Amino acid sequence: MENLKAIILAAGEGTRMKSKIPKVLHKVMNKTMVERVIEAAQGVGANQVAVVVGHKAGMVKDAVKNEKVFFVLQEKQLGTGHAVIQAIDFIDDDKDIIILYGDTPLIKQETLKSLVEFHRSENNGVSIISAVVDDSAGYGHIIRDEKGNFIKNVEYKDATEEEKKVKEINTGIYCYKGSKLKEALGKLKNDNAQGEYYLPDTLEIILSAGNKVNAMNADDVTEFSGVNSRIQLSEAEAILKSRVNRMHMENGITIIDPAQTYIEDSVKIGCDTIIYPGCVLEGKTEIAEDCQIGPYTKLSNMKIGNGTKVQFSTAIDSQVGENTTVGPYAYIRPNSKIGNNIKVGDFVEVKNSVIGDGTKISHLTYIGDSDVGQNINFGCGTVTVNYDGKNKYRTVIEDNVFVGCNANLIAPVTLKNGSYVAAGSTITKDVPEKALAVARNRQTNLKGWTKK
Repeated sequence: MENLKAIILAAGEGTRMKSKIPKVLHKVMNKTMVERVIEAAQGVGANQVAVVVGHKAGMVKDAVKNEKVFFVLQEKQLGTGHAVIQAIDFIDDDKDIIILYGDTPLIKQETLKSLVEFHRSENNGVSIISAVVDDSAGYGHIIRDEKGNFIKNVEYKDATEEEKKVKEINTGIYCYKGSKLKEALGKLKNDNAQGEYYLPDTLEIILSAGNKVNAMNADDVTEFSGVNSRIQLSEAEAILKSRVNRMHMENGITIIDPAQTYIEDSVKIGCDTIIYPGCVLEGKTEIAEDCQIGPYTKLSNMKIGNGTKVQFSTAIDSQVGENTTVGPYAYIRPNSKIGNNIKVGDFVEVKNSVIGDGTKISHLTYIGDSDVGQNINFGCGTVTVNYDGKNKYRTVIEDNVFVGCNANLIAPVTLKNGSYVAAGSTITKDVPEKALAVARNRQTNLKGWTKK
């Protein structure tokens, strides 16, 4: 959407969080609350966003890495209206302004898009997002006439007994015409017990000036839940987790036990993949179709190919091809590229390595800093010895190599195509093509030794 800006209020301390960091920097699903609100605003077309900061402003500025975000300082927290006044130079007369809050991380782009469309189609001076709740105590109430037109917003403490029965509440999220907001901010007063400037007072100011004010009722009240404590933080996490899991299930993913499955909203999953209980899927992870993930598997920034199975394992910052099995109890460390039709078995660790198609690493093996070809067989207990205490070196294993169990491959070393390494060998020199490398002492039996 064009001609749209956003102001996000994020100056509060959040004393109920009992934290050393500002409230808006606490994370929901591994992303700070204020960043989630910024992304929602920018996602609907507000390419310029002003964040009003106050408590530990420097920490908030340092945490938000977004070149299209401006920061405005509110030195004293004198109400929501006062916070917006600090950003008055950011407001353009000919642009609409969305007002959001840095502690409401569950707001959806789709809802903000609907708000702006409603605002413009109705030609409102200001538009409000409202919601219907069972318990409206403590909220501002939306009062309408018999035709459904907005009359006023009344705070619960100021409402009559009849008005307190109204279930439609003001969420505090607004879309203003920039010129109307500027005019209203200039007329705000702080003649109340707290001596503060309240943003909801602008609604009456704009309405009394002959402009249209109306409220758009939203379906999902959880979008507007503010986070003021660790308990509410966990509740927001649960809501977002449920929302993400439901989205994947609606898109053709089987999640056996959603309550025990954590999938960040940045993760992509293909059709007919099954997610078993106890999984944690993070970051930019992409899982293709027909995969089986879990149980009890953590994938962080991983790319998983079609038909691959990963169970009881951890994999980070790497990729795995198609029809490969990983685990149980495997560990794939960063910068690994594992191909197709591969077995990475139990208690296998792979780090910074390329593994070619058809290779079998069945158990108890460490492959680090290695370039491994196709159709390799690693015996149990193989170790690529890549570190001499000062430098790290690479091991190169060409296609069709057989490595016997309990072999140590001391890098830098190359095993040529079709070569064999005998079990129990420590290899320090290159192995020629189709040769057998044996690096162990001959067995000596000392008769009668146990009697001594």
